[in-house]
Amino acid sequence: MVTSLRVGLGKWLILLSVFSLAPGCYATTMPQASVPAPTPSPLYTAVDEFGQPAFQIDGRALFRDRPLPSSPIVTAPMKLLRVLRNTRQYFHEYGVADPVVQREGVLAVQGVSLTDVLATLDFMIATLTEDISNKRPIRLQDPAFINQHFRVIQWLPHNPRDRQQTQQLRLTNYAVFTHTGSRSRTATYNTALYALPDRQPDQPEDTFYRQLTKQQVLAGIFEPGGALHGRVRPLAYLTRAAFEDALMQGTILVNFTDGGSAFFNVDRNNGIAFVKGVTPYDQRRYWYFRQVAAIKGYGSSIENKINIEPEVTFAGDVWNVGLGRVVMIEDTRGGRSQLRLGVIADTGGAFAPNLYQLDFLAGIFPNPSAYQAVARTLPDYVRGYILIKK
Repeated sequence: MVTSLRVGLGKWLILLSVFSLAPGCYATTMPQASVPAPTPSPLYTAVDEFGQPAFQIDGRALFRDRPLPSSPIVTAPMKLLRVLRNTRQYFHEYGVADPVVQREGVLAVQGVSLTDVLATLDFMIATLTEDISNKRPIRLQDPAFINQHFRVIQWLPHNPRDRQQTQQLRLTNYAVFTHTGSRSRTATYNTALYALPDRQPDQPEDTFYRQLTKQQVLAGIFEPGGALHGRVRPLAYLTRAAFEDALMQGTILVNFTDGGSAFFNVDRNNGIAFVKGVTPYDQRRYWYFRQVAAIKGYGSSIENKINIEPEVTFAGDVWNVGLGRVVMIEDTRGGRSQLRLGVIADTGGAFAPNLYQLDFLAGIFPNPSAYQAVARTLPDYVRGYILIKK
């Protein structure tokens, strides 16, 4: 709606300028009234991952301008630079064809455009490149520099299931786990990661897999003797627990029993929505995988997913908050404030829609206990800020 108003106003201004320049037109002798800029509507309609309206909210209640405190900023500069570059490259190469990332989202209520988001990424990339190349202090870790060069917008959560959550975002965390697996099915490694057939150019996709629930797949429909044996390719066989980790985290590093290892990332799902509140084992949503060379974040297909890195990547609601939004979180546990800088470069079924949560990529871990040791040091709730270049 905002876009259509801008387009309509632009056409009117062009027409007015033509008449004002034409000899003998009345517009040359009449005083020109100033035309106020269109005001964004305060109401925002959140959409789910299928682009369908989910609920409407007054976007003014979600954000307020507020400078950062003068607290230490934690980040990993080289990792952040790589993820910012990868995210910006995604916009450059695939943004026009991807309607999800073309959405201005709920920040449009604050007057933030997609152009502003891209300018923010460009400025941060240039600043980091300059500082790292010259081996000087990282300016993006200086709160005074951030407050001077960025509009700092505090994000106030909207959680329909917890009306008391009004000031701090829920911060969850995810990881890539290293698991042992087998190239063939065994008594121990009996749950497969399957790959769908490659999509053929100029041919419609075979969507047979959208008819199957997770439970049907795990019951063996693709295994020898199953009704659809041979329709997909097993990539690795895992324990059921390792398989659930792969589904939950989206990426897994498998060490094979006969030597070698490989990353596998979610590719396409069966089109069934993730249901909040239902245990992972009982979800009907099912993901097929693809072998990849790195940890992958958001993308419209497995071929163009963004390479992401731990410590600087957040998964979030790319449909409504937006891909590439630079985020600062503030942890105030123990009475001391500490800031962490990262970027939304990933998403998941839990964020469709979700205006109250971020998921932090904590790292690659050999086992759940190593992961838990790190996870225990991370806060459960944080103040959240979105940075937009002034």
